[in-house]
Amino acid sequence: MISRLAARLWGNAWLLLCCTTTFWAGNAIIGRAVAGLVPPATLSFWRWTGAFCIVLGFAWEHLRADWPVVKRHWRMMLLLSATGIACFNVMLYTGLKTTTALNGVLMQSSQPLLVILWAVVLLREIPGARQMLGVAVSLVGVAAIASHGDVGSLATLTLNPGDVWILGGCVIYALYTALLRWRPKVHPLSFLAVTFFIGAVMILPVMLMERAEGQVITGGVPAYLALGYTMIFPSLLAYLCFNRGVELIGPSRAGQASHLVPVFGVLLAVVALGERFYGYHALGIVLIGTGILLASVAPGQALWPAVRAMVARGR
Repeated sequence: MISRLAARLWGNAWLLLCCTTTFWAGNAIIGRAVAGLVPPATLSFWRWTGAFCIVLGFAWEHLRADWPVVKRHWRMMLLLSATGIACFNVMLYTGLKTTTALNGVLMQSSQPLLVILWAVVLLREIPGARQMLGVAVSLVGVAAIASHGDVGSLATLTLNPGDVWILGGCVIYALYTALLRWRPKVHPLSFLAVTFFIGAVMILPVMLMERAEGQVITGGVPAYLALGYTMIFPSLLAYLCFNRGVELIGPSRAGQASHLVPVFGVLLAVVALGERFYGYHALGIVLIGTGILLASVAPGQALWPAVRAMVARGR
């Protein structure tokens, strides 16, 4: 029974991507909450070091078999580790120290469009009109949530250094998403173990610089609980699900899932923090869902037959 459910989940791209974005929404909340307690590179280093130690026990046998392939594709492994593990996460946590929640949501919501742009540059994938319409509709939904229903307030937004850090991180992570098309054909756990390890090694010098400047972990048990969360959920589980989602439906369509981060962020805030759910939340969620639906239908397919087929096969 459990094996059948696991197999169904592993073949269901959008369910996997929903898990991913839920974990990432929690990561954004945690990252903001510990911004003054755990330095950004320190948080990133221990996040990936812990995730590597956890996954290694499960990946060891696969890694031994896959090692010749990993060595053959070492340049791509380095590039994927740098873009998806090292750079993005340090830049995200650095940005969360100084940006507002509204600005942070909007910066991260640019990622689906950035993935499409990278796919055009690297893969020569020209987006169709329906896909671009889907991106636009989703962005309107994100704006509705982020602006609390007053979209006009977005005109007064100004960029601060935190916004620039997060936007730069999104550009780099979008590149990682597009590059996954060329990831080595190894077991998913082998891929995670190698990229987590390389990413942590890349972050280590930055963490040591933080320590030399006197930036250390404070805050006691809550800070270490936050570290534990980041090691397991937005790292090990989220990346396992995200990489598989990209494998199933491609980078451009999977990239649309990033629009779900503010949706799940709102729901987590309601459940975990007791915040109120307003009409603009519902409007934003409906618009985001509609946009993702539009963008997820492959070019040349009729919309409703394709939607019915996606639902029928769980994708």
